[in-house]
Amino acid sequence: MSTLRALAQAQAVAAGVAQPVATVRHLHLADRPLVLVPLALAGEANAPLAALVGAAPDEARLLVVPQPRNRDQRFAFAAELAGIVLPYLDEFRGVSEAVPVDRGKDVRYRYADAPQLLVPNPAGITFLRLFGRSTRFRRPDGEHPVHPSVPLLGRWLTFFAERAEHPGSAALVALTEALTLHWATGQSAVEDLHLPALLGWLDPPPGRTGAEAAAHAEDPARCPPAGPATDPDFDNHRLAPAIEAYTRAEDDPVARAAAYAELERLLRDQLAPTWELMWRGVGLLRALPPGARVAGRWDGDKDAFTAHAEHVDAGGGPQPRRDGAVAAAVRLHRLERALTSYAVQRAYDDPLVMAEHRLTGEAFVGDVTLADPKRVDDTGKRPVLRPRIQVVTTEPVLVPVGATLYSPARPGQKAKVVFVTPAADGKTEVVLELSGGMGRGLSAPPGTVPEVGERLCLTTLSDGFLPAGNFPAPEETPWTHGGPPAAAPAPAAPLPVADADPAEDWS
Repeated sequence: MSTLRALAQAQAVAAGVAQPVATVRHLHLADRPLVLVPLALAGEANAPLAALVGAAPDEARLLVVPQPRNRDQRFAFAAELAGIVLPYLDEFRGVSEAVPVDRGKDVRYRYADAPQLLVPNPAGITFLRLFGRSTRFRRPDGEHPVHPSVPLLGRWLTFFAERAEHPGSAALVALTEALTLHWATGQSAVEDLHLPALLGWLDPPPGRTGAEAAAHAEDPARCPPAGPATDPDFDNHRLAPAIEAYTRAEDDPVARAAAYAELERLLRDQLAPTWELMWRGVGLLRALPPGARVAGRWDGDKDAFTAHAEHVDAGGGPQPRRDGAVAAAVRLHRLERALTSYAVQRAYDDPLVMAEHRLTGEAFVGDVTLADPKRVDDTGKRPVLRPRIQVVTTEPVLVPVGATLYSPARPGQKAKVVFVTPAADGKTEVVLELSGGMGRGLSAPPGTVPEVGERLCLTTLSDGFLPAGNFPAPEETPWTHGGPPAAAPAPAAPLPVADADPAEDWS
């Protein structure tokens, strides 16, 4: 936990309401996100119990598995869910846009927009990941066929779960993580995973503090858990009898219909409060202006969506159960680069985030007191424009002479530290030599060189291009890492219900 977040949490306790830790929204919000609130049966390996799904507050559709231990009903639920999710994905495949590549010499095409899934918490993402794993290898033919949409749904859910691991991606978002990225509450990080309690701090009702609203929301009788886990008291005293009544009425259609209606009512009552909280949280996020670099990260999601759609359309196979050594190393490297870039972009977009780096000495803010925008360095083979400026700051300057600094106001420009001189009244004078971002001539265009009186933020964080690493081809995997991967076997036919191991398919 950073110092500023700890301070914000203390202020939240004192003020009785969550405190902002961001001035802009750091993730993309779609105009019509698909909200999915899942429930799973306790004691079973990712057995779906129910889900409330829809792309608008008044479009909620309830899906119910009356007997979650019945595998046929599980896959019927998967087919019903696919009937909602897949058409939603198809809505984004009608319009493409051209993207220049190779410095404008060529173009490529991607979809102009991408879908976005919202779940209440990280456990919802885990549910979708496991559900995708359990369905993407199923087959629509053979001894135990499933609906053709089931394996396709599994591949798309796996795609979204993998994108959720990508720093800065907004394809699949856990609402609790999105909210705590922008606000700090007076409770622990574990308690922040409870959506009703979290929103109690963010938007308490009149006359209550955040702590009182959170305590009120933690009562499962008033605010059922946001899933996929359910309240044990509800499981034992209400859900179990309802499922048992449905099972006993197997030979009585009238009693079975009545039992199903009661089960549906119980589950809707469990899911409806979370559904309302989801859209309330979306409204809070939508009220924040998006950061300047949010659109660029969403372009990455559009690229990934386009690539996976083309892979599916071309008849490509499902994602493997496990990555090979090279694929795992490439994936880890890609995530590390994305995490570094995401941290820098958030700092560049948001002064509150940059303030955390100022506390650690990675950045400082000062006033430009001297500027020589016409300075030319003629010591090399040809003269080059190298303006110099002097920045005076009251903050500690921990960077050494010769270090390269960057400014969020001019991210394409480098500032080399020439002198660092302590001055009176605890101030420090920093002389910087500028390069880049000023054209190729010997005269700087207006606005490219900071002027006297301008307040400037300078940091060691760079938003520049991060080159990719070099990795061997999969067939050249060294023996120390298992050697070349063997050919992937064809997906096995599903086991009969009586012989199937739930841990194999649903975990």
